[in-house]
Amino acid sequence: MSALKALVRLLHQVENSALWIALATMLALALLQIVLRNFFDTGLLWIESFLRILVLWLAMLGAMIGTRERNHIRIDILSRFASMRAKAWLSRINALFASMICLVAAYASIRLVVFEYQDGLTAFAWVPVWFCQLILPVGFLVMFLRLARDVFMPIRGEL
Repeated sequence: MSALKALVRLLHQVENSALWIALATMLALALLQIVLRNFFDTGLLWIESFLRILVLWLAMLGAMIGTRERNHIRIDILSRFASMRAKAWLSRINALFASMICLVAAYASIRLVVFEYQDGLTAFAWVPVWFCQLILPVGFLVMFLRLARDVFMPIRGEL
């Protein structure tokens, strides 16, 4: 069991590192582009495309970490008025619906990546579009697994 915990801890560190690297890269490149345009009347053509892709990666990595920490956006009005036992079941039902939505989104994003692979378009430089979009199916599948965990293994003390 400790090997599994070590693997999970490593995956969490990879997620956190990827988030920080993407954020730092995005800020540095945006600042570079601003300096190049304002002071040197030039710029790098590929930066805007790369920044859009980094925004996508930041959003998906943030959503993955949010579901990991159980700190994601929830629309749950009924739990404000429910008993503690009912809140636990409402939480499970919400996790079930959210996990199913993530599963459908993962399927759709897999299809998108396959279509982009078949098209063979490039996002910037020589990087293909499909490679940049890989975060979508990965992110939605990770969120599906974490939300499914909350359906079958709720937070201790909920039930």
